[in-house]
Amino acid sequence: MRERSDSRTMVEAILFDLDGVLVESIDVWLKAFNLTLKDYNLPPISKRAFVEKHWGRSTEENFKMLGLGRDAVEKCWKYYLQNLDEVVVFPSVYQMLEKLRRTYKIGLVTNTPKEGVKKLLKLLKLTRYFDLILTGDDVKEGKPSPEIIFLACEKLGVKPEKVLLVGDTWVDVQAGKSAGCKVIGVGIEADYTIDNIKQLEHLLEDICT
Repeated sequence: MRERSDSRTMVEAILFDLDGVLVESIDVWLKAFNLTLKDYNLPPISKRAFVEKHWGRSTEENFKMLGLGRDAVEKCWKYYLQNLDEVVVFPSVYQMLEKLRRTYKIGLVTNTPKEGVKKLLKLLKLTRYFDLILTGDDVKEGKPSPEIIFLACEKLGVKPEKVLLVGDTWVDVQAGKSAGCKVIGVGIEADYTIDNIKQLEHLLEDICT
């Protein structure tokens, strides 16, 4: 676990990305993506290429990059929803969120569409841990735009500089830093970096006490 700063941080709220941070869903999204490509007689993409080129971006942006429009987006969402039961929560997430919500306001900020988020959180019994849930449907521009971060701060009644954003992609890092938050990167360079979500509590003890 690595820190880039020794300064203590006054934190009132923690915002979490969903996919890749709290839940392991990359294989489900990759399956949905490739099934959609197949419908358009396009070759499948490898997991490595998917992570490098598409992971973290909005579904709309991903298919726009490939010259596909709204129909492809809808198909991908359909395939994703059909396989929600394959998404799993990372170890220790329930215990971590239960503990953190006693001290901080907890929000979820994800580019994933609202229908899928609501169904997934209900399926995995995660809904109750969040004071606020914002999805790609709640803003005009998803991450890396800071719009969803600003909206979350407004609704939670906190200033961005008193917020930590936890994400696993460059779009999370860019959105958080553009909004003025400190960013904790899960496996990615940020203000603070952890290897996995299990290390978050220990990091918070170091930077918030």
